[in-house]
Amino acid sequence: MLQKLIERRHKGDEEGFTLIELMVVVLIIAILIAIAIPTFLGARNRAQDRGAQSNIRNAFTAEKTSYTDASQYSNDATTTLPGIEPSLHWFKDEIPGAGNQTNEVSVTTSTATNTNDTVVVGAKSPSGKCFYLKDVAGTGTTYASTSTCVATNNVGGLTFNNSW
Repeated sequence: MLQKLIERRHKGDEEGFTLIELMVVVLIIAILIAIAIPTFLGARNRAQDRGAQSNIRNAFTAEKTSYTDASQYSNDATTTLPGIEPSLHWFKDEIPGAGNQTNEVSVTTSTATNTNDTVVVGAKSPSGKCFYLKDVAGTGTTYASTSTCVATNNVGGLTFNNSW
């Protein structure tokens, strides 16, 4: 066996990859990475946005529970709402994401008629986008999103639709 190794070394016909072949492989890998990274980041942003929307839906369910119990929406971000949905961090009348915590939602109720029949819930996605849900009792629920977050008690300039 040693004899064969010595013969092969002296022959000089060792096989392997040339520099050009290795460079082509590296180029192909670089192209695939250049295609994959933006796709991955887009999927990540969409997933973060869906997480914020899920937090709003959970907050809205807590608000509906509060409405069912008291015939009005609650803006009690310290006792009532955390008691119904403890997995969320509740803030009252703030810009969503102002507390920089995960699962953070901001809530505002309308007191113009003293009936608290309107609620606005907002959450900020880690991608930087804010989502809002507005419900007027007996009228229906509408949604809004924006890249410039505003406090939930100041959403008058947002366009609310029936879906995101």
